[in-house]
Amino acid sequence: MNKLPEKFPEYSLMYKILGRKIQDLELKMESVHPDKIKDVQKSIKNFETERKKIKEMFPENFFENLESG
Repeated sequence: MNKLPEKFPEYSLMYKILGRKIQDLELKMESVHPDKIKDVQKSIKNFETERKKIKEMFPENFFENLESG
């Protein structure tokens, strides 16, 4: 099991914020102009990459409740 990062409260908050941003962008995809879809998809991918980096800093299954809830 990995140890918690030194600034774990900030990282866990950032993880939640990135999750909300991804959800918002996924909802936005339905109404965005076709010319902007690639930009929104790129933003989603960037947020997912950052979220994955944060998740890897924490012990396995640490964010399990956040993702299912």
